[in-house]
Amino acid sequence: MAAESPHAPSLATQIGAVGRRSVTRTLRQRSLLIFPMLFPLILFAINGSALTSATRIPGFPPVSYRAFVLAVPFMQGALFIAVTAGVDLARDIQSGFFNRLALTPLRGPALLAGQLGGALVVGCTQSAVYLLVGVASGVGIASGVGGALVLIGLSVLIALGFAGLGALIALRTGSGEAVQAIFPLLFVTLFLSSAFLPRPLIQVTWFRDVATYNPVSYMIEGVRSLVITGWDARALALGFGLALALSVLSLGFASAVVKGRLART
Repeated sequence: MAAESPHAPSLATQIGAVGRRSVTRTLRQRSLLIFPMLFPLILFAINGSALTSATRIPGFPPVSYRAFVLAVPFMQGALFIAVTAGVDLARDIQSGFFNRLALTPLRGPALLAGQLGGALVVGCTQSAVYLLVGVASGVGIASGVGGALVLIGLSVLIALGFAGLGALIALRTGSGEAVQAIFPLLFVTLFLSSAFLPRPLIQVTWFRDVATYNPVSYMIEGVRSLVITGWDARALALGFGLALALSVLSLGFASAVVKGRLART
């Protein structure tokens, strides 16, 4: 890696430069914006209509099933973002662009943060769209306008954590195919959670136990609490705490791998 010059741009400037490229590239690839946003909305429409009978189960929250599953598109979108961020980074590694950046004074944290810029733009955009579609379909936000803003903030933090996970896999493997291969595994974590039924109402013991130990359940429940409960301190603490832990761990390990790659260049 090139020695850092005393006149090198600041870390914020470096992040901004790489981030602008990442955002521009993402916006030019409309499929990365449209499909990851449309697919969760289709499932939301299907599940919100087809599974309404679940609301008649004793103990189910006194809300529409559409309100209950509104949290699911936010999580599905985050899973798509993991793949988007990872594939884009793997493409840069395979094309040699990553190695060329290593010959500049660009610092590892700036490279990683900038590369995730496009994923965060997608995360913010799709969170706003999911919220607007939910409200337009008749779902009320129990926590009000402030809660809606917190909901978007939580969903973006979740997206950041999964984007970091995708980046970590891309950095370790250098392969976009490897990143895409993890998507089915990530999707399984969604279906083995409390995404479609409250945990206490899951009758199959092993399924309920898996959902209880699955961090995805608590991220979904954090988002859901703002929609159907209001300001639930415990649900929000668990949702934000686990999302933050995922972000710190995935980005921390990814940053260490970036430093290793740059040092070998």
